[in-house]
Amino acid sequence: MLNTLLGQKEKMSHTFVEGQRVPVTFVKTGPCVVTQIKNKDRDGYWSIQLGFGDKKLKNTTKQLEGHLREVIKDNKAPRFLREVRVESEPKLKVGDIVLAKDIFKKGDVVAVTGTSKGKGFAGVVKRWGFAGGPKTHGQSDRQRAPGSIGQGTTPGRVLKGKKMGGRMGNERVTVKNLIVVDVDEEKNEVVVSGAIPGRPGGLILLKKLHSGSLDDLVQETPQPQIVEGEEESPAEEAKPEVKEGENKNES
Repeated sequence: MLNTLLGQKEKMSHTFVEGQRVPVTFVKTGPCVVTQIKNKDRDGYWSIQLGFGDKKLKNTTKQLEGHLREVIKDNKAPRFLREVRVESEPKLKVGDIVLAKDIFKKGDVVAVTGTSKGKGFAGVVKRWGFAGGPKTHGQSDRQRAPGSIGQGTTPGRVLKGKKMGGRMGNERVTVKNLIVVDVDEEKNEVVVSGAIPGRPGGLILLKKLHSGSLDDLVQETPQPQIVEGEEESPAEEAKPEVKEGENKNES
């Protein structure tokens, strides 16, 4: 059974679920067209290749044009192609259209995969969260330096995987356990809770993990508990103490 669709990140906003404010992201999912069905006997596994978006046919290579000849319409071809594995023989065929309402519904728990924003070259403080050097005791240029990167003669090299400055972002990132807040069937939009990776307009893979409920978004607010038989009474006014033998009218 197909549980994944291609989409495009649109914008972030917020909504209210049972009186609680929830940040959400709008994802335009589909319509996706089936461009290829892979067979277990021929290819070794079952999978469905989906196409999303469109581009002019003149911007498509001849090889890809031949591959997509059954789904090319109005002189346009799918812009993005991604393969989704399935466990058994799918009921879909090449040319079928898959919409958001066919897979997702309110309360579903999903995983969102996208390409994170590129940050360029970043130092260790921004990239890895290093604390940096001391601000005092005579140092002048060590505040955001990485510090030591290894030993001396032994091993005499920098070990692989050492956290250092370098290119940050522009990586494939998956965020799991987000909840579908709403599904707009007319616009083919899926509204998911929280933030998702990538810039607006970036390609997104939306995968359904399992069914759920919007109640998971609502956090229980602790209510004050009053034990039966114990009621709060107004504070008694403090009265001045008068000792025996003392006259209150003494000046």
